[in-house]
Amino acid sequence: MLTFVKLGGSLITDKRRENTFLPDVAARIAGEVHAGMTAQPERGLLIGHGSGSFGHVAAQRHGTMQGVQTVEQWRGYAEVANTAAELNYLTAKALWTAGVPVIRIQPSASSCSQDGVIAEMAVEPVRAALEHGLVPLVYGDVSLDETRGGTIISTETIFFYLAQHLPVDEILLLGNTDGVYATDASLIETITPANLADVEAALGGSAGTDVTGGMETKVRDMVALVQKRSGLHIRIMSGVTPGLLEATLSGKALPGTLIQA
Repeated sequence: MLTFVKLGGSLITDKRRENTFLPDVAARIAGEVHAGMTAQPERGLLIGHGSGSFGHVAAQRHGTMQGVQTVEQWRGYAEVANTAAELNYLTAKALWTAGVPVIRIQPSASSCSQDGVIAEMAVEPVRAALEHGLVPLVYGDVSLDETRGGTIISTETIFFYLAQHLPVDEILLLGNTDGVYATDASLIETITPANLADVEAALGGSAGTDVTGGMETKVRDMVALVQKRSGLHIRIMSGVTPGLLEATLSGKALPGTLIQA
């Protein structure tokens, strides 16, 4: 079994304060990942994380998502890449300290996009890491883009691409909420292509700075992914509740909002 886990930028950083990592939260989550791996050692794991107040703030300042053309914009592109990599280092350190055998994979080093959609990205290093029992760690990053010059590729965009090349069974998207909420504030238990139109009215953006669209974009992208990848289950769930990630990775909990075809 192969599981992708995303640690939302709003979870491991304070998105309202630039370049503010939350080490205690990251350490707790890392411990839960390690415990979950210990409980189910046969499970392959790939982890991704958002850029939070690191990459998103810089990307908004320079308009990187919309395109990169001028000298100033290319310097901004480099700034976004460097700040995103800084958060990746901090996250990798927390996971490694907890005993998770992570190996950092830099998306911008091999990706090329077409109008914001990844056209190609090196998959073999990720596949090899998984085959040798390592945990690849990817993250929201910049990408060269044939249409825009340069752009931002979110963790969900990277998962979308990797899911079409790797035998992933499950994706867990962790954030600060229990899942996706309806307009009456109740938790939506299941989202499918059939009921997406009914829940779209309840979908909003993201607290803090998020150049990639927040919850609305996340849900639509993940619905599109389950339509492409047969048998894939995706859960949008809380990373705030202590023990919940460990229970989910151990097969003891089915939390949050389920997205399936």
